[in-house]
Amino acid sequence: MTESEMIRCPKSWQLDFQPKLKWDYCHGLELGAILDVYDMYGDKKLFNYALSYADTMTYEDGSIETYNPNELSLDRINTGKFYFRIYEQTKNEKYKKALDLLRKQFDSQPRTSEGGFWHKKVYPHQMWLDGIYMGSPFYAEYAFRNNRPQDYADIINQFVVIARHTYDPATGLYRHAWDESREQKWADKKTGQSAHCWGRAMGWYAMALVDALDYIPKHEAGRDSMLNILNNVAAQIKKYQDKKTGLWYQVIDRSGDKGNYLESSCSTMFVYTLFKAIRMGYIDKSYLQVAEKGYKGILRDFIEVDKQGVISITKACAVAGLGGNPYRAGDYEYYINEKIRSNDPKAVGPFILASLEWERLHK
Repeated sequence: MTESEMIRCPKSWQLDFQPKLKWDYCHGLELGAILDVYDMYGDKKLFNYALSYADTMTYEDGSIETYNPNELSLDRINTGKFYFRIYEQTKNEKYKKALDLLRKQFDSQPRTSEGGFWHKKVYPHQMWLDGIYMGSPFYAEYAFRNNRPQDYADIINQFVVIARHTYDPATGLYRHAWDESREQKWADKKTGQSAHCWGRAMGWYAMALVDALDYIPKHEAGRDSMLNILNNVAAQIKKYQDKKTGLWYQVIDRSGDKGNYLESSCSTMFVYTLFKAIRMGYIDKSYLQVAEKGYKGILRDFIEVDKQGVISITKACAVAGLGGNPYRAGDYEYYINEKIRSNDPKAVGPFILASLEWERLHK
């Protein structure tokens, strides 16, 4: 199947242009958004589309196709969030077993000296903003649904530790990642921070805040720290919004610089975060103007409709990371030269979520 055909009619396991079965965070992001559409509009084929991935990937004993707990990768946790609703509606015990299997990973996940989860075992001593989204909302929902109030302090600590160590006082932004050991070539030798604020990394973190807060009780000690961080994130989203388009750049701390570009995944993530945070009362209602300007910019500059009526969202960075093999240095030239593509789940999912929040706010 060509990439063009996969865009138009992918099976649920083919999301993110996958040629073979893979348990991946992109599937969870987009299928979770599709389940939200189902929850609002009740079209059963949407639920069945998500269920088909769950059925394809999950064995009767709760083990998951291509998921290896020993990798200790936070990326592998995110898709588990959609199991909560699949199990709720099917009552199939294999999904409860899969949820328990994913939750168990946190018991072995390596940590920094302050208790922050390493992003992956192969990325020692490193916390990435991406990883907070991949792990913490699942962790929070599992704690809420399984009456584990003892976990809330640990969940809150993930947000606080990474905020402390990725915050850049010169810009008010949060850098992509932090290496406690300062061993990585991409890490500043004094701070351990990576060199830039990558738009999608901050988008992941922003979404993680509003999604995890759904499940952390209002009386929980430290919850106010998350709200303070969220309010700073919102302030920076407003500050760095492109005045002309209402959108945001791939490398936010270099907004407007040569080679930089307005990027759809971070823009949709920011708009979703603002809409939801306004609806939930986490941030001031004045941010609605920022969010609506961003949403209009997405519709105008990123959404395309072809002659057959097929809708696409364009200008998404396919992937970006740090370290690894081949080594990713995390400098400006690296971020602006990664592949750009259309209909990336990391833009599709947040666009659906942002659109649903827009509808909730306007009802």
